[in-house]
Amino acid sequence: MNDTSPYAVELRGITKRYGDFTAVKDINLAVPKGSIYGFLGPNGAGKTTTIRMILDIVKPTEGSLTVLGAPTAMDVRERIGYLPEEKGLYKKMKAWGVIAYFAKLKGMKGKAAKARAYELLERYGLGDFADKKVETLSKGMGQKVQVLASIAHNPEFVILDEPFSGLDPSNQQVMEDVIKDMNEAGATIVFSTHVMSHAERICDRILLIASAEKVFDGTIDEAKSLIPKIVHVEGVEDAIALGALPGVGDVRNSDEGLGAYDVTMLEDANPQDLMRNCFQNGIELTAFSYHEPTLHDVFLHLVGDDAKVATLR
Repeated sequence: MNDTSPYAVELRGITKRYGDFTAVKDINLAVPKGSIYGFLGPNGAGKTTTIRMILDIVKPTEGSLTVLGAPTAMDVRERIGYLPEEKGLYKKMKAWGVIAYFAKLKGMKGKAAKARAYELLERYGLGDFADKKVETLSKGMGQKVQVLASIAHNPEFVILDEPFSGLDPSNQQVMEDVIKDMNEAGATIVFSTHVMSHAERICDRILLIASAEKVFDGTIDEAKSLIPKIVHVEGVEDAIALGALPGVGDVRNSDEGLGAYDVTMLEDANPQDLMRNCFQNGIELTAFSYHEPTLHDVFLHLVGDDAKVATLR
């Protein structure tokens, strides 16, 4: 197949309806080859449905898509790795056997598949458990085995649906390492999550979905640029003079008390310049604080209180 597109996946007006319920509404998206792309949003936003349409597990009601240049993922399935949200393993099989089995299903030969299984288990801290039955492994270990089984055949495009779910912090870090390693080897990675911090650390680009619709698509920096830069200052005696400084858009009283203000900076202004301008203009400060917005801040800004924001913490 002649795959000359710079994108691993292209979605064009993808919509999925189940009767009167719309699970995904009119999503357009292009995932560049070689990128780590996060599908973000609260539980029930439409992330898993979008993934299932990409993989041709369910058909879109409207719209079209291409995967690795093909009109359906089924035509290029041996080039794809997939970790479903509903995870399960053959409990009576040994850890290496599970990985080798799935590798062989994707076209690897027996000896190569077994060698690859032992290699992956050793690399990601499960070498001592390679010959253990899956039913004897902890939940975190079993989940790592399933992840390794989904990538054992060295796929060029990998989709991981909620790969961090149920993992303790240590195994979450291992999962991030697996994703980074696959990407450094040339694979395009798409993973869904409702926990923004994972995406913030490792993604090149993100798709933010809420209530079945795309609310943002772009880089992490582009997402953060949507948040107004707010600086907190204290000890200010003249709020009018503060508001007249270069780069200041708005000055509001803060809950911290008399002389405390939250200063909204203009889009292109550098918050650090505010401190220098205060001193140069004789405006004394007893406190100055600014922090970069997080993806959680972006979500709250774009979606507001209508989303189930509690799931994002």
